[in-house]
Amino acid sequence: MNEIGLRRRATVHDVARAAGVSLATVDRVLNGRPGVRAATVEKVEAAIAEIGFQRDLGASLLARSRDLRLTFVIPDGSNEFMASLADAVTRRAGPALSDRVHIETLRIRALDADALAQSLDNLDPRHCDCAIIVASEEPSVQAAVDAASKRGVVVMTLVSDLPGTQRRHFIGIDNVAAGRTAASLMGRFLPQGGKVAVIAGSLHLRDHSDRLAGFKAGLAAEFPSLELIGPVEGHDERSETQAIIGGLLAQHPDLAGLYNLGAGNGGLVSALESSSRSGAIRVIAHELTEPTRRGLKSGAIDIVLDQNPDGEIREAIAAARMLALGGNSATTTDPIEIGIFLRDNLR
Repeated sequence: MNEIGLRRRATVHDVARAAGVSLATVDRVLNGRPGVRAATVEKVEAAIAEIGFQRDLGASLLARSRDLRLTFVIPDGSNEFMASLADAVTRRAGPALSDRVHIETLRIRALDADALAQSLDNLDPRHCDCAIIVASEEPSVQAAVDAASKRGVVVMTLVSDLPGTQRRHFIGIDNVAAGRTAASLMGRFLPQGGKVAVIAGSLHLRDHSDRLAGFKAGLAAEFPSLELIGPVEGHDERSETQAIIGGLLAQHPDLAGLYNLGAGNGGLVSALESSSRSGAIRVIAHELTEPTRRGLKSGAIDIVLDQNPDGEIREAIAAARMLALGGNSATTTDPIEIGIFLRDNLR
């Protein structure tokens, strides 16, 4: 540890001294305000790293003239996982008030890019410090993210990322790894090969397209004898997914496996349980919700890959607090691990 760190906790005065700049310049960099040259920003950030400066976020809140305000924008509809995310936000909103953090949840129509873009456009930086969004990869959404960032609203993505935009941080699992995991499990379930159908919610969602890419890569590398059918988009809707599964079962009497990389699992389970082939087809789905629990217990689903919505919301609030108060400083959060559930280890 350096000499300053051994004596006491580093302060903004130490940062200014180490970087050779004024306290006002350090304040601008920490709070992400304009008027500082890129080279100076680099000097300040290098000094922060060198002396181990950590901003006291509690003191930052006390120094503000208002509390911190976060807005979660989460899709509505029949997607049970999105409902569990919204429930997790509600559970944490009350305790957050004691830390002077106010949390609002907006529910918008699922997969409606224009509604999401409009929600972001309506956010006023005087009343919203950070927006945490579940986003589709549409031009209107990408433009709205960048516009909100320029207005001074910090934007984070949750579950599904938007790389290439001015979003500041992503909270979620490694979705490519999730797809590879599904491929590895499916290949071990079906060593003899066969047909495997894939159902997606929407390939405009980055998490779904990443899962598909990982699944395809895993099959191609290790299990080339498995024949991929699809993907077919069910738009994360229960009834649409049920109809798709019914059609696949009718068209492919020799279907050996199903991978639902999105939602709509209530429809998946209903379609399988109403057929004569539940338990005969190897099925992998995502998110431990009421329908997937039921599917695991009945044998309609073999494996559920889960991403712990409560843990994601906890990490999202922590990251949003750091970003909104910490300016340009780098943000790190605990990784969201991929849970693997069978009937035998249901929590």
